[in-house]
Amino acid sequence: MEPLPRTFFDRDTVETARTLLGQYLVRVLPTGEELVCRITETEAYVGRMDKACHAYGYKRTPRTETLFAPPGTAYIYLIYGMYHCLNFVTEPEGEPSAVLIRGAQPVQNGDIIAKNRFGCKINELTSYQHKNFLNGPGKLCKGLLLTRAENGLDLTKKEGGLYVCTGPAPAEILTGKRIGIDYAQEAVDFPWRFWCR
Repeated sequence: MEPLPRTFFDRDTVETARTLLGQYLVRVLPTGEELVCRITETEAYVGRMDKACHAYGYKRTPRTETLFAPPGTAYIYLIYGMYHCLNFVTEPEGEPSAVLIRGAQPVQNGDIIAKNRFGCKINELTSYQHKNFLNGPGKLCKGLLLTRAENGLDLTKKEGGLYVCTGPAPAEILTGKRIGIDYAQEAVDFPWRFWCR
């Protein structure tokens, strides 16, 4: 599987968030195992006009600096001091925008992903664990062993061990408001969350 080119990310963020649904997210562990998931839920964040974006109004801080990197860069941050969130930087370099990967489904080496999440194999998961396997950004990062150490990786190259490949397009895409951004004033109502039925 070859990584998607930089041009895939170097375009409108909302369009990219929709198009990422169904694509394969590949995480190569230091031990060599490839963990593969199919992206099932995304959210778009556009810094120039979106009060929910960390770099709203081009705000640069040590935390947001990665948002100004070239498109196709991994932006990983920590929330609540305990959960990591994976984002893909979009649009031209210097334009702080990104897509948050909110959810995915395991495709390859699901047992390793399940062990990272719950300490057991997939067939040993409870119904509750199955339902809540990778249906949240923190859960996804835990399953793929992604932390701030992977912040800034180039998603368009295999060398970094984190990239995106072409996957099957979803049969139906649903759209709605983003989650957990009550502080963002008018941006609360932007229909920039996308998920597969």
